[in-house]
Amino acid sequence: MNPFATVTELADGIRAGQFSSVELTRYYLERIERLDARFNSFITVTAERALAQAAAADARYRAGTSTPLTGVPIAHKDIFCTNGVRTSCGSKMLDNFIAPYDATAVARLDAAGIVTLGKTNMDEFAMGSSCETSFYGPVRNPWDPARVPGGSSGGSAAALAAGLTPAATGTDTGGSIRQPAAFSGICGLKPTYGSVSRYGMVAFASSLDQGGPMARSVADIALLLDAMAGFDAKDSTSAINGHDGKAAAATAARPKPMKIGLPTEYLAMLTDPAFARVFDEARRVLESLGHTLVEVSLPHTAAAVPTYYVIASAEASTNLSRYDGVRYGHRCEAPVDLTDLYERSRSEGFGREVKRRILTGTYALSVGYFDAYYLKAQRVRRLIRDDFVAAFGSVDALLAPTAPGVAFPIGQISDPVEMYQQDVFTVPASLAGVPALALPCGFHEGLPVGTQLIGPHLSESQLLALGADYQRATDWHRRTPPRVE
Repeated sequence: MNPFATVTELADGIRAGQFSSVELTRYYLERIERLDARFNSFITVTAERALAQAAAADARYRAGTSTPLTGVPIAHKDIFCTNGVRTSCGSKMLDNFIAPYDATAVARLDAAGIVTLGKTNMDEFAMGSSCETSFYGPVRNPWDPARVPGGSSGGSAAALAAGLTPAATGTDTGGSIRQPAAFSGICGLKPTYGSVSRYGMVAFASSLDQGGPMARSVADIALLLDAMAGFDAKDSTSAINGHDGKAAAATAARPKPMKIGLPTEYLAMLTDPAFARVFDEARRVLESLGHTLVEVSLPHTAAAVPTYYVIASAEASTNLSRYDGVRYGHRCEAPVDLTDLYERSRSEGFGREVKRRILTGTYALSVGYFDAYYLKAQRVRRLIRDDFVAAFGSVDALLAPTAPGVAFPIGQISDPVEMYQQDVFTVPASLAGVPALALPCGFHEGLPVGTQLIGPHLSESQLLALGADYQRATDWHRRTPPRVE
């Protein structure tokens, strides 16, 4: 078996009788057991559950009731609730939390017959851009284990890059699917806000959080999105007329020629000429496919990172107030009174970055500062959204870098503000709520480089068709780390 095969190739192999889902699942479980100590990409491996699901998938094939995803393994970011399985969010606070139900995204993929290998490591409560803040230790990039895989969905990205799973889920609040996809040489989609249900996805910043698929190819992303997305009455922010369910069909055909915008503000921040040349090659490939590229302006780009960190931290301070040591999660030993219980449970349960954002967010929401920080940030967010709306009045999509550089060494960035700048190209689309697709576009200094395609609200099928067109003309998504067996 090829551990780097696509979802489609593996499903075709099961259908053709080359191997069963049980055999395929055992193969990936063995790889996880043998190799993951090098990468720390999994928090929990659900071998028993996976083999039971694989046996059920094989029965569906025999009964003729299979779907395009039936029998294919997947790994879920450990922010999605999974019934009877620990859901830790990479935090000591939830180290002992066993979810009593499945997140909607998990349930929908289960209904399609997919096989859950386990739960992947992540930055604590999805707060990070490097996967170094996890209570379970940092995740290591399979392209160079001394470097980060990106965050916060770094465990999912690393597991994919190492050939430990052919598909994974992630979440993207300010770039947490796209940036690790870029650092790890795989594909990832942040759908339109509201396209994929947030029910059962532990909240960080509720107006920004969005679940999405991660995989080796755009075609795989489309299959996963069609299964995950759709209206969910359990999620009050779910889009009623959301994803059209036609992404997989869209990727099978050549798209019509598109007009694609190059944001001048993004290009100006590509200061390394060699790195910029890799991105420019992606532009030339799209032009060779018949698409037209023109420069556009997103004038409020420079305000995106500070705006994001005010809003996201404010929402985090509210969402994480529920972790008090009373109802569930970590509880300190022998509290002397209720105040001691709250203070020590939260101090012991949360890591440094989470505490920093809770304090920042609480300050932004406090009396006397609400108008100056939170309300102003919301007004700037609207200006950023309007920039995208105006740009999409003249172009079909945007082509932009995903990260300002390649994966950096573990421990290199200790300044929080410098770390936040890793999100400079991803947070604008998150603030605007528009979809963005990250895909590999080359290498710099031997490490993967990613680009992203950004589209108007609910244009996932169009973006994925464009991305699949690009991948038919390139093989960057087929490259694998040289030191992984």
